[in-house]
Amino acid sequence: MRILFFGTASYDKESFEKELPDYPDVKIDFTETNLTPMTAALARGYDAVCAFVNADVSAMTLEILKGFGVGLVLMRCAGFDAVNVPVATDLGIKVTRVPAYSPEAIAEHAMALGQTANRHIHKGYIRVRENNFALDGLVGETLHGKTAGIIGTGRIGAALCRICKGYGMYVLGSDLYPNQKLVDEEHVVDEYVDYDELYRRSDFISLHAFLNKESYHMIDDEAIAKMKDGVIFVNTGRGALVDTQALIRGIISGKIGAAGLDVYEEENANVYQNRSGAVIDSVTARLCSFPNVVMTSHQAFFTREALSQIACVTLDNAVAYANGTDFVEKSVVC
Repeated sequence: MRILFFGTASYDKESFEKELPDYPDVKIDFTETNLTPMTAALARGYDAVCAFVNADVSAMTLEILKGFGVGLVLMRCAGFDAVNVPVATDLGIKVTRVPAYSPEAIAEHAMALGQTANRHIHKGYIRVRENNFALDGLVGETLHGKTAGIIGTGRIGAALCRICKGYGMYVLGSDLYPNQKLVDEEHVVDEYVDYDELYRRSDFISLHAFLNKESYHMIDDEAIAKMKDGVIFVNTGRGALVDTQALIRGIISGKIGAAGLDVYEEENANVYQNRSGAVIDSVTARLCSFPNVVMTSHQAFFTREALSQIACVTLDNAVAYANGTDFVEKSVVC
């Protein structure tokens, strides 16, 4: 089984090579080049390719891969919106993903972003390094006794519900498919409500919904207008869940009091790239200019435990494909 890994960073190579001794029939080659229609030809002679969230696995890419005999696309991430799944199905190319890798890691990062923006920890850190010990402009909100609204209560959202409950918060959940066990058995969701009620009642809102046609720009001017003044807003889900221009207007108006963003609409040009020498004129730069906004580069998943899980599930699926056996449960997209 020969696999070409696209968009490889040092930590990808390290985590997969650590697990490879347990998979003697798998041969991996790594390239830093990302998977796009222009680079898909590099996969000539390989059985499978492996890509990440910032790849371009469009119809053209898939057709090129099929022409070179590639039968499997391994997405080493939970999302598969980078893949044209209907075209892959038509071409007979299998697509797999890693549906859950350390959901606690992402939930912990979501709370860290929210609290950093809320308590201005990033600003306080810089001040102290410059021998400025003043507290002006650093006041935040106590979360204990406040209401958290978690949109999407799958594994990641459920993990954040538990964290919020530990903070002493009242937790509202909103999900197309509510997990009643979180209410009846775990007691980490106090009640499920619709989006509008969640917006109206929540002091802290975190997004963990899937991105699809229905959820695209679910957070827009209308949704933000329904939120409490000064709400703490966090997105570690998908950038396109949020209309960025509407978010900016909400921040400027004061409707959004603090924002923690690990994902944003235009991240593909930046994510996992070192652009420190570039002059970036974009909404990203504008968001970074706000003192109550904290941004990271799609790193919520980034723990040693998560990297190990990603490697194991991805390699298990590669072996299953080679042997004609079942893929890891719930990891097959098509």
